[in-house]
Amino acid sequence: MLEPAVFLDKDGTLLDDVPYNVDPTLMHFAPGAPEALSLLGAQGFALFVVSNQSGVALGRFRFEALADMESHLRAMFAACGAGLRAALWCPHHPKGVVPRYAVTCHCRKPAPGLIMRAAREHPLDMRRSWFVGDILDDVEAGSRAGCRTILIDNGNETEWRDGPLRRPTLRVPDVYRAALAIVEATAGAAPRDAAPATSVRAGLAEDRR
Repeated sequence: MLEPAVFLDKDGTLLDDVPYNVDPTLMHFAPGAPEALSLLGAQGFALFVVSNQSGVALGRFRFEALADMESHLRAMFAACGAGLRAALWCPHHPKGVVPRYAVTCHCRKPAPGLIMRAAREHPLDMRRSWFVGDILDDVEAGSRAGCRTILIDNGNETEWRDGPLRRPTLRVPDVYRAALAIVEATAGAAPRDAAPATSVRAGLAEDRR
């Protein structure tokens, strides 16, 4: 039987946004994240972390560092009473300095490759699944994979490039509100404290992920 999943971006959504961070001592939950994991875990969602980790391609840390980061994430999830089904990383960047990873790939968000890999490897119902992230590349990746999407509108998106795949299903201020909206939508209720995202803003953002 297919099960619904919640895909969570790492930096700026689940954890405080520390650029290129793989140090477990600097991994701290973003506001509302422990409560969100407890709620989603109790509701039986399959939980995944999906994250661009271009620091590998850019030479800021080695690919092997991702294993320790995943182990620490699993412990953080467990402390909230939730299980981490899998952590999926994209180590690539087309402007990288490490030749093996300096490529254009199908897994770097906004491409949906990591989410589609999860769908191949696990019995997931993508139509009942959600992607939660803090920038519109997360929204586009989730949309392209067939998920509903939630934008954490916490100021981390500064580019605001519009497009039909970059318009989230819902927009909320933090990941706990996202969890509440997911649970309410799954139960058939109209989500509270959430509004469709319609604004488009201008600006520039450093590509840190």
